[in-house]
Amino acid sequence: MAEIHVLDRVTIGQIAAGEVVERPASVVKELVENAVDAGATRIAVSVERGGAELIEVVDDGVGIPAEQLTLAVRRHATSKISVAEDLGSIATLGFRGEGLASIAAVSELEITSRVPDREIGARVTAHAERCAPPEPVAAPVGTCVRASAIFAELPVRREYLRAASSEFGRISAFLSTFALAYPRITFALRHDGRDVWVMPATGDRQERLAMVFGREAASALIPLGDADTSIGGELAGFISTPGHDRPDRRMQVLFVNGRLLRTTLLAGAWSGGYSTYVMVGRHPYGVLFLDLPPESIDANVHPTKSDIRLRYPAQVADGVRRSISATLRAHAAGRLQESISPKGAPPPEPRAGTAVSFFDAAAVARAQETAPQMRVLGQISRAYVLASDGEALLLIDQHAAHERIAYEAIAQRAGGSESGEPLLLPVVVELDAAQSELLERVRETLREAGLEIEPFGECAYRIVATPLSTRTRSFDLRAFLDDLSEDGKQLRGRERIWASLACHSVTIAGERLELDEMTSLVERLQRCENPMHCPHGRPTMIRLGSDDLAKMFKR
Repeated sequence: MAEIHVLDRVTIGQIAAGEVVERPASVVKELVENAVDAGATRIAVSVERGGAELIEVVDDGVGIPAEQLTLAVRRHATSKISVAEDLGSIATLGFRGEGLASIAAVSELEITSRVPDREIGARVTAHAERCAPPEPVAAPVGTCVRASAIFAELPVRREYLRAASSEFGRISAFLSTFALAYPRITFALRHDGRDVWVMPATGDRQERLAMVFGREAASALIPLGDADTSIGGELAGFISTPGHDRPDRRMQVLFVNGRLLRTTLLAGAWSGGYSTYVMVGRHPYGVLFLDLPPESIDANVHPTKSDIRLRYPAQVADGVRRSISATLRAHAAGRLQESISPKGAPPPEPRAGTAVSFFDAAAVARAQETAPQMRVLGQISRAYVLASDGEALLLIDQHAAHERIAYEAIAQRAGGSESGEPLLLPVVVELDAAQSELLERVRETLREAGLEIEPFGECAYRIVATPLSTRTRSFDLRAFLDDLSEDGKQLRGRERIWASLACHSVTIAGERLELDEMTSLVERLQRCENPMHCPHGRPTMIRLGSDDLAKMFKR
């Protein structure tokens, strides 16, 4: 075994720098966060060759006194904390005292700074463990940090970098996203001597959304409604409307106490809040700003400070989920009024316990008595209901609409004494081994929804009760189980199972509906919590207004 010895300071610095500085964008992150902590109102970033050749960050913050410049580039030297107890209440973005030292370990670092009460500034240069004494220079109030020849002495890390355009894209993406949380700061970015973009200071975060998400995607973002007070802090943000989503979670941006995080910390809250509002395999996008008491978070869990731990994670996640869900419900109600109600007409009042059986006499009579605002004109291809209010045409997917109605009826009665209706003649179904195993896993959830199934011999079961809203319809248990087995995501929660149950318990495309049935469909869809989408996230209706029709006819 080789002799154990203590590493020299240069090697220690290189190892530590490898944890903090992954690529040029990491340098920009550290320097920009320092500028924010310094109280800057303008931050200008300039890079050359994607940052590999030069990164310069200039701010107008409070600056660094000349006598402290040499100390600033030493490892574990910081002005943010003083004792270990301070780690429990960090109120700044930086605190570890590793940023500047790590940058100096992998580049040639130059810092020029001036504080407001001095007429002249100072400059220091540093590389590895070498730091030259400060020299006086003329400089404006604030700090200018230049890091050149990044990874010049680390050929493997240098070769790891992508093309200059790709590295610059990472820098631009970080800086524009980071700027969302600081609208009162002006941000500017230059590349190879060319001005790329400038974000002027503003009092409105919404003005910066297009820079991050794109103009079209930003137009589909809505402000988050009143936050759930149980989170113990403040929550704000913008979330995408149903129907606008992405194939992954990369655009679910999260700030906690102004810190931009790369974490799936609240991924479950996004999924839960959008439950039945987004299609399986698709993900909403947006940005959340979460402000919590400093003592309730632990930011000292990653060298790059890109992740945190929460003191009460379940409570915070549940509060965020409820806030997202409430915002989407309010948005769905507004869209319904725009799509199906005449101007000035109030939305229909929801009634408790309305969903008993979809095609029953009481529902049809109630629909006729309340005179729905949209007049049903007919059925198209035995799949869509055509209606109109005289101002526009409304196309309703009969299966998606009925699925939404049945799902909400199941969810409303789940676990109650009247969730199911016994069958006079139980239906016996034989299943294979895989179907039997799957059924046993979900049988209790199905019972809560009103579908009671009992074992009836080896791999045989009998259906003894069905949900009240499906009493007049046949139910194919095998097809239902096959759908569940094809997509494991359906088994993540009981709501997903109920969604599939509703899907297999309602009218389908190709089925002829009578006028009374279509009228009942339109009337009861209006009374749903989310009338615009089926439980799997598909739209239930499309409105063709006069402007849409005019375009079709080239008017």
